[in-house]
Amino acid sequence: MARKAIHLSSISIALIYCHISRDVALLLLWPLFSGFFLVDLLKNVSEPVASWYHRTFGAMLREHELEKEKMHLNGATCITLSALLMVLFFPKVIAVAAFSMVAISDTVAALTGKVFGKHRFGHKSLEGSAAFLLSSILIVSLVPNLNIQAGLLMAVTATVTEAFEIRVGGFKLDDNLTIPIVSALSGVLCYLLFFPEQFAVLSICR
Repeated sequence: MARKAIHLSSISIALIYCHISRDVALLLLWPLFSGFFLVDLLKNVSEPVASWYHRTFGAMLREHELEKEKMHLNGATCITLSALLMVLFFPKVIAVAAFSMVAISDTVAALTGKVFGKHRFGHKSLEGSAAFLLSSILIVSLVPNLNIQAGLLMAVTATVTEAFEIRVGGFKLDDNLTIPIVSALSGVLCYLLFFPEQFAVLSICR
C-alpha cells in the first residue's frame, strides 16, 4: 500500500506539467531523475549506500529489486525516467495522458487485482486489466484537447501493454516505462494518420 501510494502521488508530475512550460518541466525532472538514478548506481557499488537503501526501503521493494547481485533500476527511477522521456519526446497533451495512465490506472489495476482478481493470466488478472481500461478511459476523457478517438486508442494500448510482460533478451522492461511509451506512440501515430490538423493543439493542456 505504501508503494502504491507513492506511485499514485506521481500524478502530481502530470498535473504540474499541465501548467508549466516544457523547459521548466525539464529543469525540474533532470535533477529529480538524476538523484534517483545516482542512488540506484551507488547501491550496487557502495556497501554503505546499499545497506541504507535496503534498510530504508526494503519493505516496499519487489523481489527483483532486493537482489544485490544484479544491476536494476527501482520503480522511482523508472517513473521519473518515464516522465522525462514523455516531456522530451512527446507533445504535452499526449505526455500528460500517457503518464497519468501509468500513475493512476496502473495503481488501480494492481489494487483491484489483489483484492478481486480471480481470473488469472500470468501475473495479471482480468479484473485488474478491466480496472486499468476503465480508469484509462476516464483519464483520456478528462485530458484537455485530447481527441477522444486517439485517447481511446491510447487507453487500449496501455491496457494491453500493462497486461503482458515485455522482455528484451532475458531482461524484463519495467511497465513504468513501457506503458506510457507505447500508449504515447500509439496516440501520436493516430494523430499523424487521422487528425494531423489537430496536432497543433497538443501543446496546450488547459
